[in-house]
Amino acid sequence: MTDMLTPRANCLPSGTPQGRLVRISEKWDAYIATPPADKAHKETGILFCPDVIGIWGNSQLMADQFAANGYLTMIIDLYNGDPVALNTVAADFDLMKWLEGGSNGKNPHTAETVDPIVVAAITSLKEEYGIKKIGSVGYCFGAKYVVRHQGKGMDVGYIAHPSFVDEEELAAVTVPLSIAAAEVDTMFTAELRHRSEDILRAAGHPYQINLFSGVVHGFAVRSDLSKNVERFAKEQAFYQAVAWFDEHLSDR
Repeated sequence: MTDMLTPRANCLPSGTPQGRLVRISEKWDAYIATPPADKAHKETGILFCPDVIGIWGNSQLMADQFAANGYLTMIIDLYNGDPVALNTVAADFDLMKWLEGGSNGKNPHTAETVDPIVVAAITSLKEEYGIKKIGSVGYCFGAKYVVRHQGKGMDVGYIAHPSFVDEEELAAVTVPLSIAAAEVDTMFTAELRHRSEDILRAAGHPYQINLFSGVVHGFAVRSDLSKNVERFAKEQAFYQAVAWFDEHLSDR
């Protein structure tokens, strides 16, 4: 499971985020990216569930790009102020210990603690920002919570290199779901990818699974942009998400 945190060269952000940090329910941090008024999809937005690094430069810039495509976008801090540091070395990090108790042993990152954060973000988008149709994007760990909340306030889903998604959670999805997968991924293996296809086919709802060669887990957020194959895959995975929302979520 170490490839969730495999250090990636040249993956640091190269731009300046344009959104703003806010608080949800006076408890949790979030980042809001607002679309240009002339491009905004009416009453439509995206909830961004990030990887274990949380709200940082790359995720903020991606949220800005979703906004540039017309979707008000909120990144929610799934980790309650306790994300994994960007420079964490996978070999020295106990992922399961962090999931069960956080960095200090007192801040678990389990469904019991994360689900309420997601629900609060959905409520905020609807009540504070006037969003009636919510698309959701989830990367790595965040993908699990996109899947868990489809049809429960989330209307369309997109996930990339998902982690820890249970078969029962995937089988319960009742809305359009798109998946971007890496060729090399110990978290979302070829076996799990094929099993996911079987589950989604049986469910009978619109789905899409794109496989990108030459990349590993985390590529959609933390690619080495100096390598053409990684830059291409990261960009195409983003376009995949936008096209999916334009087809299944957009008002136009």
